[in-house]
Amino acid sequence: MLVFLLRRLMQSGVVLLVMSLLVFVGVYAIGNPVELLINPEADQADIERTMAALGLDKPLWMQYLIFLRQALAGDFGTSFVHGTSAMQLILHRMPATLELAVAALLIAVVLGIPLGLWAGLRPDSPSARAIMGLSILGFSLPTFWVGLMLIMLFSVQLGWLPSNGRGASTEILGFPASFLTWDGLQHILMPALNLALFKISLVIRLTRAGTQEALLQDYVRFARAKGLRSARIVGVHVLKNILIPIVTVIGLEFGSLIAFAVVTESVFAWPGMGKLLIESINLLDRPVVVAYLLTVVSLFVMINLVVDILYSLLDPRIRLQAQAG
Repeated sequence: MLVFLLRRLMQSGVVLLVMSLLVFVGVYAIGNPVELLINPEADQADIERTMAALGLDKPLWMQYLIFLRQALAGDFGTSFVHGTSAMQLILHRMPATLELAVAALLIAVVLGIPLGLWAGLRPDSPSARAIMGLSILGFSLPTFWVGLMLIMLFSVQLGWLPSNGRGASTEILGFPASFLTWDGLQHILMPALNLALFKISLVIRLTRAGTQEALLQDYVRFARAKGLRSARIVGVHVLKNILIPIVTVIGLEFGSLIAFAVVTESVFAWPGMGKLLIESINLLDRPVVVAYLLTVVSLFVMINLVVDILYSLLDPRIRLQAQAG
């Protein structure tokens, strides 16, 4: 197990290094933020002075080395626009994005797994066909359009839910959380459902396929021959054996929920990292964009590492194969 963990940690370090180079070059090679930050009537001396203050007068390779040295110490530079630490801005917005992503993931799991099990156990029933039809809609409908329709229905027409913002929050370990207040729950419900729509469809189809495959296995036939109750067969023998692909996909999709919450946060004015990213891109605030992208990459790597560990715990053969390789 130790060799397995060390190998995964080394691979994660290489991924982070390569991604830091790609992100830095991709972001710093686009546009010139000085044109947006300085007065259009400024002379060349003012422009050069501003570039020197922002560290943009150095060659790109030297800027990367300086950035890498600072990043290893947790410093991603100072925001060109806000004049404060880019990482502090990201960390200030991160709890809102994580809360939204966790809420969306819980909705996807709570709805997706039972519906997928039902569709897999009764594939020819009208309810199963309806579930699979709705899952196709979940894959097909664009997130921004669904978000606007939810606002039109529940906020404008019915007036049940607020259309924007995070609502009232309470602090947990120094971080604000909305789900502990009724107002916060009302604010998070629509954006979480909107963000979870695609994931619900994915979990449904994955669970259904795994259930149908598991029902054909010998261990399920033996369990039925022994006279075990259907609930025990499904809950112990079927569900346990389809958890590995479900855990893997859920883990990876949690990373994508964080990374691609940008659209949902923009539609519902949710004050998370995605909304900050859009604002920073419009203003070419490079340190904030780089800090956001590398933070998301780091979260992806950490989530993959946790998924690998869970994978190896659920199926020790994976750990042994990795050590043999």
